[in-house]
Amino acid sequence: MSEQDDTPEKYESGLPGFLGTIDVAISKAESVILAVGVMLLATNTIVGVVSRQVFQKGLFWSDEVNRILIIMITFAGIGYAARHGRHIRMSAIYDALPLIGRKILMIIIAFLTSAVMFFLCYYAYEYISTLYSRGRVLPALSIPIWWIYVWVPIGFAVTGIQYFLTGIKNLTTKDVYLSTGVIDGYADTEKEV
Repeated sequence: MSEQDDTPEKYESGLPGFLGTIDVAISKAESVILAVGVMLLATNTIVGVVSRQVFQKGLFWSDEVNRILIIMITFAGIGYAARHGRHIRMSAIYDALPLIGRKILMIIIAFLTSAVMFFLCYYAYEYISTLYSRGRVLPALSIPIWWIYVWVPIGFAVTGIQYFLTGIKNLTTKDVYLSTGVIDGYADTEKEV
């Protein structure tokens, strides 16, 4: 949100050229997924509660839909949080370092986190492959269980890419970046580029 009004600011990538275009496209897709997902989750929960309390009969599929939406929101949200530099940080040692130390540590953190995300992406894919081979379906909706977990490797991959790009951004610029568009700092000094 801008300080002058309540209109949301348009996301602008801190990456040049084609990478910036891809970053903006992924950001827009994540924003839509998160907004629609949260609205559907709230609506489904409210309808489920009203159905149980007013009509004394719950919707048999409501819990499964919420399960799908929570997984989708969670794993679309991790890439979104990485893009906007909003993950939780334990920074006592980091903050005590001089600029060059923070920069080196941020590069290590970004590339290491990226590697962990890709590692988790691989294992999530393996897990989905196992679910696929078993052929299990959700009891109420009768859709294959592996479908609801597709968001997990996608979320890990997008987050891994985001942290990798953050590492590149820190290698190629003089400032320390928490993400490709967020310069390191705190609430009063942090600014999104």
